[in-house]
Amino acid sequence: MAQKQGSLSINSENIFPIIKKWLYSDHDIFYRELISNGCDAITKLKKLEMMGEYEMPEGRKDQIRVLLNPEKKTVKIVDNGLGMTMDEVEEYINQIAFSGATDFIEKYKDKANDDQIIGHFGLGFYSAFMVSDKVAIDTLSYREGATPVHWECDGGTEYSMEEGDRTEVGTTVTLFLNEDCLQFCNEYKATEVIKKYCSFMPTEIWVSKEDEKDTQTIEKSEKLDDDVVIEEFTDEVRDWDSEDENAKKKVDKLKIKKRPELMNEIHPLWTKHPNECTDEEYKDFYRKVFADYKEPLFWIHLNMDYPFNLKGILYFPKINMEYESIEGTIKLYNNQVFIADNIKEVIPEFLMLLKGVIDCPDLPLNVSRSALQNDGFVKKISEYISKKVADKLSGMCKTEKENYEKYWDDISPFIKFGCLKDDKFCEKMTDYILFKDIDGQYLTLPECLEVKPIDTEEENGENADEAAKAVDENGNAVEAEEIAPEQEDAEEDASEEEKKEKVIYYVTDEKQQSQYIAMFRQAKMTAVVLDHTIDQPFISQLESKNEGIKFARIDADLTDSFTAKTGKKAAEELAKQSEELEKKIRKALKKDSLKVSLQKLKNKKIASVLTISEETRRMQDMMKMYGGGMDMNLFGAGGEGATLVLNANHPLVQYVLSDEDSKNGKLICEQLYDLAMLQNAPLAPEEMTAFIQRSNEIMMLLSGVK
Repeated sequence: MAQKQGSLSINSENIFPIIKKWLYSDHDIFYRELISNGCDAITKLKKLEMMGEYEMPEGRKDQIRVLLNPEKKTVKIVDNGLGMTMDEVEEYINQIAFSGATDFIEKYKDKANDDQIIGHFGLGFYSAFMVSDKVAIDTLSYREGATPVHWECDGGTEYSMEEGDRTEVGTTVTLFLNEDCLQFCNEYKATEVIKKYCSFMPTEIWVSKEDEKDTQTIEKSEKLDDDVVIEEFTDEVRDWDSEDENAKKKVDKLKIKKRPELMNEIHPLWTKHPNECTDEEYKDFYRKVFADYKEPLFWIHLNMDYPFNLKGILYFPKINMEYESIEGTIKLYNNQVFIADNIKEVIPEFLMLLKGVIDCPDLPLNVSRSALQNDGFVKKISEYISKKVADKLSGMCKTEKENYEKYWDDISPFIKFGCLKDDKFCEKMTDYILFKDIDGQYLTLPECLEVKPIDTEEENGENADEAAKAVDENGNAVEAEEIAPEQEDAEEDASEEEKKEKVIYYVTDEKQQSQYIAMFRQAKMTAVVLDHTIDQPFISQLESKNEGIKFARIDADLTDSFTAKTGKKAAEELAKQSEELEKKIRKALKKDSLKVSLQKLKNKKIASVLTISEETRRMQDMMKMYGGGMDMNLFGAGGEGATLVLNANHPLVQYVLSDEDSKNGKLICEQLYDLAMLQNAPLAPEEMTAFIQRSNEIMMLLSGVK
């Protein structure tokens, strides 16, 4: 069979129903498309005037009027733009997907490009057929001697076109709504939709009923040129300038035909330079757009012309993490035309917590202007937005530290989420992340690493003599300067090892861990508060990206800052006692795997504490989060990774050491263990019951009550 070549043909009878039904996901979008076309027609006419190709009539005002007629079931979109000739209607309307906007841009691409043309694809007009049984166009071109044109189509592929009767330059599109879409000629529904899509379009949009019968009353001094006066009358009102409460004055008033309602603001705040905007304007804009009664914390005004055109305002709202959803709303615009909320391709995921508007005419939209085409350019826009946010926050930390600290508790989840989701953002923000310590002071990560514990042994007194001494290899006390060179080398190695890993201690629950906090304060050490869900993955990320930094919860270990220094002989004796005590405690508590450590704590008022290694506790937290079904006792208190630390300097511990398995000794062991547990986490229900009963028993012993 011979090879055959040719061109694919598209039958308009097949494609037109698809365009009507599937081009747009939301039928109400026809308002956006037809009003956008009207804006373009007006913008083109202004360009032609600038180029000297047209002279505007005196008193003319750029505007689009939306006329609603519920009785006739029609919607009219009227513009006073450049209009069309019969040939142009044939070219732009009768040929599906021939864009008049694209044609105009190409023709005048080197002239007067200050104003943006919205349209690109030539399909917006056909959105009218999604809601209409019939659509009519009445248009008159700006060209001298042009003939008005009337065009109409009943939704099929057939149309009629003839000379019309329009006398004013511009275009009227009339929609004869189908029965399913009559809501769109309802004044309340129409204004709701138009405000959604067109609140910031660059041409004034007025909405009214076509045969408006409603009236309103104004003072005569408030009359506008466009007002239609129905009646003049005089009314008596209170004279507020008089001190007499009963004083009246006469005021001339007018009853006028109800004025059309303005739908949009043609110069939105984001189109202005930041230097031209006041704080009150930013707040008013926020309240108007997001209907949020709470003031934003602060904002970032984006204003970029190269390498792409992007403007916008991002607000940092005050978030109540406990009661409110933390998802924000970022509205995306294209040439002041609303596209959608929270388009993830443009807005970095972590910025979805914010509220704001972004207008980018360079976005590569699909034909329905409802989504983005895949484009590497979009990623660059997203990266730019992320960079500007990081620059604003880091700059605030450097120059407005007091304000930055004031906002920190509200914005920290957002910043930490951003660091987890965006490596570049994390890299820029690492040194400007704040950590609030147990005394309410805010520290950056570098400042946390600079904090060093103060040796307080001499302040405590009881260990001052021992701290000034060391022991030789035979266990004899010597002065510190007589320590053997080998021991000095060992200490230097230990010091070098300590420098390699810098530990930042943290608290997850200030009430639960108050005993540990008291120990830290006494040792003149500090810890930071990390009590949010996001903090655990966040600190893991900081550790992975910053070599030598380690975070440890305040109950993870007892450092040398909490224990008294002991000589070699004393240390050996302590280790021996620790082994004996571990056996005794395990027997009393019936916990064969419990680790027990006997140490001389500087604070003699503390009898027992529980430590859990950081690695074990993180594993425990992870298992709780993902519910892996593993036995939590394997990773919790009393199991692997947990150590009961008993203070050899406390009388109760000395009592346990000297006790020969008496009933009271067992009672004390159980109580010491539960008290240590309570400092770490809440007791299980049955453990709490036993603790209360035992406490009552101990009080009875103390009081001698039987």
